[in-house]
Amino acid sequence: MIYDKMSNMNLYKGIHKNLDTAIDFITSHDLSKLPLGKTVVDQDNVFINVMETSAFPIEERQYEFHKNHMDIQMDLEGVERVDTGDCAGAQYMNYNEEGDVGSAAAADLSSCLIGKDNFIICMAGEPHKPNIAVSDDRFLKKAVCKVRI
Repeated sequence: MIYDKMSNMNLYKGIHKNLDTAIDFITSHDLSKLPLGKTVVDQDNVFINVMETSAFPIEERQYEFHKNHMDIQMDLEGVERVDTGDCAGAQYMNYNEEGDVGSAAAADLSSCLIGKDNFIICMAGEPHKPNIAVSDDRFLKKAVCKVRI
């Protein structure tokens, strides 16, 4: 997991070529201007899903994971908490190959507030629990950049 300020995103170039492509796009475009839905950046290697959704009470959220992609999660409007789980001893279940998503049971590791100024990168295989409510205003407009590894 990488958690940092949007202004520091360029510090993470060099980890993976597809992550570099994602960072270049994110730092050179106003993501709030992207349409809802999928924006393809580099075929199946990098794409961004922009969505309007709600944050939920922690009791209604569960860990998810991806095998083939890392997520860069960014809030365009609203604020959410994202929890990450400990990979050691995690139990991975219900994996859907087509959607590259499954559920996981894991010990809690950390919590991060996203909002407009921060981002989190959840690595492939890392349990993460997005869309956790932090206030009564639960509206979120968010961008999730999927980066194939």
